[in-house]
Amino acid sequence: MIYILIPIYNEEDNIENLANNLHNLNLAQEIYFVFSDDGSKDNSIALLNKYFKNDKFHVISDGINYGPGHAFNIGIQLILKHSTSANDIVITLESDNTGDYSLIPIMVANNNLGYDLILASVYAQGGGFQKTSFFRKLISFLANMFFRAVFDIKVLTLSSFYRCYDINLLKRLESKYSEHIIEETGFICMLEILLKAIKVDAKVLELPMQLKSDNRNGKSKMKIFKTSMLYLKFLFKYKFS
Repeated sequence: MIYILIPIYNEEDNIENLANNLHNLNLAQEIYFVFSDDGSKDNSIALLNKYFKNDKFHVISDGINYGPGHAFNIGIQLILKHSTSANDIVITLESDNTGDYSLIPIMVANNNLGYDLILASVYAQGGGFQKTSFFRKLISFLANMFFRAVFDIKVLTLSSFYRCYDINLLKRLESKYSEHIIEETGFICMLEILLKAIKVDAKVLELPMQLKSDNRNGKSKMKIFKTSMLYLKFLFKYKFS
């Protein structure tokens, strides 16, 4: 089984295209969609039920906005309870269609070669940004360089939602961290789970990806100043405390 886990927050303008992209996937394995809604106030949930009604899918929602880290964590917990095979795979994605979904079959193939965690990376050779402002690219680049140096991380991309996890890696993380695989609620959650995966000796691979910002309807949900403050808080919590 391939579980595709996607956090949702006020994405009504992107869900139809998201459904089209996901329904065009050509995978041999059965797919189960898990949408973890983070307190959307628009018609996101109704549209998910409309466009995925013929699929195996589950929407998690309690109507409260905690942040993407919480959405990912409860989604992972649901998948771990649902999974019945050691061969299951979990793909995590953004909901705004900015990722290159043609990478998913390549991720699955590399998981079959023994990689526990596969990252879609704009910084790997061949990756990059399309129609993203210079300021956002600069902030992303500097943050990645800084945290790679501080935590001695060999991979190039730290914060992308677009990843492939082997179910056995998530089970190792659950064994070590119980229900707190991800504790951070903000966008820093992706760095947190990456560091934890490295601590349990995950075999990590990066694949180049072009981030297609022009495929997004509406603005990014990430607030640069707030996210920067959370990164600094995380730094002191996990490195200097």
